[in-house]
Amino acid sequence: MNSNPFSLSGKKLVITGASSGIGQQCAITANALGAFVILIGRSQERLEKTACLLSNMDYLILATDITDYETTTTRLEESIKNMKIDGIIHAAGISTTLPLRNITPQKLQPYFETNVFAAINITKLLTKVKFANPQGMSIVFISSVMGIVGELGKTIYSLTKGALVAGTKSLALELASKKIRVNCVLPGVVETPMSASAVYSQDAEAYDKIKSFHPIGLGKPEDVANACAFLVSDGSRWITGTNLVVDGGYTAK
Repeated sequence: MNSNPFSLSGKKLVITGASSGIGQQCAITANALGAFVILIGRSQERLEKTACLLSNMDYLILATDITDYETTTTRLEESIKNMKIDGIIHAAGISTTLPLRNITPQKLQPYFETNVFAAINITKLLTKVKFANPQGMSIVFISSVMGIVGELGKTIYSLTKGALVAGTKSLALELASKKIRVNCVLPGVVETPMSASAVYSQDAEAYDKIKSFHPIGLGKPEDVANACAFLVSDGSRWITGTNLVVDGGYTAK
């Protein structure tokens, strides 16, 4: 037994959104700490690029569209049929800035499909007895500070990220008897490809304003990945149903 509670040695982790940004860094960090990582994303090529950044060969690539729930379920079941999973980090996510007047049910749908429905689908599958490690399992949803505070034009994103925050608490209670912990990480603005394409990043003044909202600066993917690594480690064995805010002071005001 490893005496370091923060080591991930021997753990098998499923990481969505592993082809870029926070998900990619979660894979790199977890693998460096000893975990076998199952990398999930749409693009085989981009997942292979992530694999090239890993510390060792303890990984498996699964290129699939997680919003194709039936295909993802089938392929994931086949890929891990001989494994017991110790943790999930659901980092896949999409964002938008859209005023209320432009919101329609059709425009809401893809954001819930990726940010919420896919997270629940994969969690439902991997928490089955045949896949979940009976000694314990940890699920981490990457939410956002937008799940607990507001911002102009971020209604759709806030709705999806707030759903993860709320769902985490009920899932934590429901799965506790199976020794499965469920937590959320809520980042502020992190410098990733997704944030680089955001509206505020296209204007220097808007970017500086966003940056000023973070007293100790904008985050790096490593900052969020380190928090996730803690939550899937045994060092957090008594933590469930909570929100870990990693935001450079954004919500301190």
